[in-house]
Amino acid sequence: MSAETAVKAFKGLESQDLRILLVIEAAMTKHEFVPKEVIVKFSKLNQEEATFRLDRLHKFRLIRETKQPYLGYTLNYAGYDCLAINAFVKAGILEAFGKPLGVGKEADVYEALTPEGRRIAIKFHRLGRISFRQTRIKRGWTTEDVNWLLRSRKAAEKEYEALRLVYPKGVAVPKPMSQNRHAIAMGAIEGAELAEWREIPKPEKVLKEILSNIRRAYLKAGVIHADLSEYNIILKPDNHILIIDWPQYVTKKHPNAQQLLRRDIENIITFFKRKHLLKIRTDKALAYVTGKGKCLQPNLLYKGG
Repeated sequence: MSAETAVKAFKGLESQDLRILLVIEAAMTKHEFVPKEVIVKFSKLNQEEATFRLDRLHKFRLIRETKQPYLGYTLNYAGYDCLAINAFVKAGILEAFGKPLGVGKEADVYEALTPEGRRIAIKFHRLGRISFRQTRIKRGWTTEDVNWLLRSRKAAEKEYEALRLVYPKGVAVPKPMSQNRHAIAMGAIEGAELAEWREIPKPEKVLKEILSNIRRAYLKAGVIHADLSEYNIILKPDNHILIIDWPQYVTKKHPNAQQLLRRDIENIITFFKRKHLLKIRTDKALAYVTGKGKCLQPNLLYKGG
């Protein structure tokens, strides 16, 4: 389910609906499905009003219902989305949604507007779209047995943390604005992933800019992306880059830091070699990124078969 369900439903929600969603969210720490009587009790609504609100939320596809072994409800992603959207609206960060910028395996990203009319992006993490086993293997920090909503919240917290570390150091990432639950509000994202470009203009310049940003993140913020590829580097209309998707970042103190840094660099070098016949030696690039080698000069990059 994409965040579009929540974006559409949110406009029709009333304060009592949001109260019910908040009660379910709070009680989900103790119940897989929250019993109806618990919802009635803590929402402070009478039985009739609570039933009406639960039916509405179910029709909006914001909650899931079970009737066995008792009548109970749980949030789905759309319901969780609505709570994050509401928090951003109340904080004066979000006014309206625009088009989706990307709907992937692990996140939905939407164009949005602030109350001042400034363009921003809202990213909703969606870890449950891939299997738990894959997520456990890919993300070492999802070891505790919690539900998908909380795993996605953890991913958002980690990504926001990374953006706040690297953005002030001048790394080309979206500006971090706010994080709530599994969602992040960030600066506008314009352009397309490197993987989507049929022909990258001035590829040597783009490759050097990417390596320069990996270096800046490493030397100035002590941060390694740890999942870098042509799918999370945006080439903007001005031919400059933006590096996105940071929930797997590690610091240079991580035991596998050097291995992950090398893999990031190799992924990028492999892409430019395959797509644009550009070659650069991994050890030279690694030395440059870690501050042990000279600046990358154009003669380190050359066309080859």
